[in-house]
Amino acid sequence: MHHASSALPSNFNVCVYCGSRAGADTAFAAAAAEVGTLIGKFGWGLVYGGGNVGLMGIVADAALAAGAHVIGVIPKSLKDREVGHGNLHQLHVVETMHQRKQLMAEHAQAFLALPGGIGTLEELYEVWTWRQLNYHVKPIGLLNVAGYYDALLSFMESSVQQGFLSAQQLAVVHTGSVPADLLQSLHKQAVSAPRTSGSSDFSRI
Repeated sequence: MHHASSALPSNFNVCVYCGSRAGADTAFAAAAAEVGTLIGKFGWGLVYGGGNVGLMGIVADAALAAGAHVIGVIPKSLKDREVGHGNLHQLHVVETMHQRKQLMAEHAQAFLALPGGIGTLEELYEVWTWRQLNYHVKPIGLLNVAGYYDALLSFMESSVQQGFLSAQQLAVVHTGSVPADLLQSLHKQAVSAPRTSGSSDFSRI
């Protein structure tokens, strides 16, 4: 599907994971809008789950308004529940959640998780696990809006202390609360990653 003001595909796409609800704190929606706007202002593209509800819809609308090329990927079974966005440059409708996540990952050069529920967490942890298993070398970010992820980050520190996770692996996920700084950090790492860490191959997943 094509948007009226057709933006050209970008060389740098950020895959954003976020809630299909807007959340209780208005800071969540504001951060999602800021992320989408910045992606457009930086001349980048957005890859996301293709929905038009919650933070998903907010980040997509903001990115479109700022001139970003936006790619959505949504399973047939969720197209009604998450209300497939009708104004994207590309909306891929796939059969399964696995296909959705793999296609999103393949189209992106970096990943960023915003506040969300178990679906967002599952996506974050899966792409983080794929990185640990060397399926890809793409940078991963976690935007900690209004302290939403404080408890999660404390738990992950505990996981390191208890011997289930290395400190090096915990450091793979870049965390921050300022969207512009975190996005630029991901971009900087993405530009250098292929030269230092090999390449990404999602066909083995």
